[in-house]
Amino acid sequence: MRIPFAKLQSEFKRILLNLNFTEDKAERCATVFAENSRDGVYTHGLNRFPVFVDFVKQGLVKPDAEPTQAGGFGALEQWNGNLGPGILNASFCMNRAIELAKANGIGCVALKNTNHWMRAGTYGWQAADAGLIGICFTNTIANLPPWGGVDPRLGNNPLVIAVPRADGNVVLDMAISQYSVGKLQQYKMNGEQLPLPGGYDKDGKLSNDPTAVLEAKRALPIGFWKGSGLSLVLDLLASVLSQGNSTAKITQNETESGASQVFICIKPQGNNYTANVIEEIISYTKSSRAEKEGGSISYPGENTLKTREKSLEEGVLVDERIWEKVLAL
Repeated sequence: MRIPFAKLQSEFKRILLNLNFTEDKAERCATVFAENSRDGVYTHGLNRFPVFVDFVKQGLVKPDAEPTQAGGFGALEQWNGNLGPGILNASFCMNRAIELAKANGIGCVALKNTNHWMRAGTYGWQAADAGLIGICFTNTIANLPPWGGVDPRLGNNPLVIAVPRADGNVVLDMAISQYSVGKLQQYKMNGEQLPLPGGYDKDGKLSNDPTAVLEAKRALPIGFWKGSGLSLVLDLLASVLSQGNSTAKITQNETESGASQVFICIKPQGNNYTANVIEEIISYTKSSRAEKEGGSISYPGENTLKTREKSLEEGVLVDERIWEKVLAL
């Protein structure tokens, strides 16, 4: 079913106000949750909202907490999220990185002691919409085994790289596993098999069954050993730059709270070369023959814009079961 964007946002806000969020914080959090579903990232929009509410009720997310500066030098700042809402902490830190980049050409903000930021791409779009290149990543609870291992020891640490573009920003938003945990759960809830193998079952065999992969806790890293290595270095960077918790420390608490994140912005040269080379790269990429008849090639973020337009015209697609659950909160 589809519902108007404004209705989705207003229901989120109503619930957050009842959880003692201020008017401003409820508005901003509700808007991001609604925008995530609007853009087709349902796993971190409506579908994730009940989990967020539960974390607030458990005291893991503190609605009244504000980020405080913990250190920094030059174009690098370090902040403590004080376990406040991850969406608000991340938006604040990306905004600080934007301000630093506008002043210095580049800005880096490292954040510790924060909570899940929901859709990682939100902050890439934030930077690109401001006309800046944005790079951000976070560590998480251990939910991915290292290559050659069977026990979860790595976080499925998402990485975002965004480039501003007049005809539609290029925004890469990727998990380190072939399918994010949220996407695996979505396939499981819908009783669907994965289009491609997403991990291993308990017998160590590649599987298209999301339930088997989730139960084995052996999601398949992108690029096999390369994805495993990428996850490790992202954890290293996030922990070292923020002076915050590593995946190992986060996992000790058995709940994904107290994460470390990094937000980097770079001010591109606003000249003809910059605009032309972006179009050259995209056009050349899209000039490849499609694998299947009638198929097309998209740049990262292109389908997001199409989904956004359709959602605003026809309403946001929601899972009726989860929507009813949210209405009852």
